[in-house]
Amino acid sequence: MSRFSVRVLLLLSFMLSPLPLRTVSAQEYPWRVGAASAEMVAEDPMVIGGGIGPGFVQGQEGKLQATALVIQGEIKLCLIAVDILMMNRDYLDQAAQQIESQCGIPFDHILINASHTHHAPSTVTVHGYERDEEFCRRTVQAIVDAAVAADLASKASPPTRGRFRLGQEASVGQNSRQLLKDGKIYWIGPRDDFVRPTGPFDVDLPVMVFEGQNGAIRGAWFNHSTHCIGTRTGKRSPSFYGFAAQELSDQHSAPFLFLSGAAGSTHNLSLTCDEMITRIKGATNEAMVQAVPSTSSVLRAIKLEVAFTMRTFDETKEDAAVVEYCRKYAPANADGIIDVFRESRRKLKPLQGEERKMWLQAMRIGDVYLIAVPAEFFTALGLEIKRRSPHRYTFVCGLSNDYVGYTPTREGFERGGYQTWTGLHSFTEIGTGEMMVEESLKLLEEIGK
Repeated sequence: MSRFSVRVLLLLSFMLSPLPLRTVSAQEYPWRVGAASAEMVAEDPMVIGGGIGPGFVQGQEGKLQATALVIQGEIKLCLIAVDILMMNRDYLDQAAQQIESQCGIPFDHILINASHTHHAPSTVTVHGYERDEEFCRRTVQAIVDAAVAADLASKASPPTRGRFRLGQEASVGQNSRQLLKDGKIYWIGPRDDFVRPTGPFDVDLPVMVFEGQNGAIRGAWFNHSTHCIGTRTGKRSPSFYGFAAQELSDQHSAPFLFLSGAAGSTHNLSLTCDEMITRIKGATNEAMVQAVPSTSSVLRAIKLEVAFTMRTFDETKEDAAVVEYCRKYAPANADGIIDVFRESRRKLKPLQGEERKMWLQAMRIGDVYLIAVPAEFFTALGLEIKRRSPHRYTFVCGLSNDYVGYTPTREGFERGGYQTWTGLHSFTEIGTGEMMVEESLKLLEEIGK
């Protein structure tokens, strides 16, 4: 056999031999991740949250569910997204305590975020109706069931890494506190008197996807900041963000969590539910394609109790603001709306000046930092945290771990409008939003050490 023939045979032998698998370091795939969902069953007689008065619907589209993501590294973190309007800490603390007991995940390491769908049974007493205690109990159980299942899945998980991309969606929502020609701030009614928006819109759509060495997705989360309002058929519904998360879960065969952002001053004013679903899914998928591996494997979390004060208010001025707006812009429903706000202020009157506690939380997942606030946080406040954060990738999760109503900026209070009217939807003292920003920045400094 010639030397040439020997060289060819050796080359063919090398090409046909199985290649050894590349050894993957713990630094490349540092975590074990599990995700799971559990459904909250609802019935037609349950009052729907999200309106000024009690609402009722027949039937349901999509699922109302809790979706949990557990990340195991040197410690465990648990993120849970829930298709509800919002919920107070008396129930959410129960859920976190049960998860701690059953899964060994510390209470402070658990973040529970409400999607703010306006089309689920009421889980908070606000405006002209009470919370549905039975649905609240079912929600707590679903939160716990999802977390337990996700924790079990994380224990069986292969080595997993996180990939992250700061995506963008600039068309699903807009600043909805529009200045009207008469100087009022828009809430409901005709939209032909708009002059200009009075605040910003946050276009950020961060996406974090968790995958094994074979590329199989274990779970993912995305975050965006618009009120979650709109259905396909007028039934109970997770609304457009919930639908987007569920359809992404089906598409990628892994649970996706939607984490609602600083959306207190942001609504969709023009798009259909289907169009919003399409745009959110498109932006999320685009970000997933471009996502790059995290450079850090660090997991950390801090949950801090912070004091706030119940608002002191002038009944005459408050009543006049509601009456004037509703008589002009919602005359057909004015009497009912006015009565609801008068009753809310009657309940709040003896609580003026009272000190209460709320949760603030910071969480680090590799290169990404989350701040969880328990409020319908004005977008300007969320952007202030992002701007001043010491960390490049910082994002805000509103309506998390508790509910303390709308938190406007000081400028927002000066302008007035529905979000600033005293009621069971807005009851913290002026300046609470700015205080939450400062406390959040302290947490971000601490968690980054």
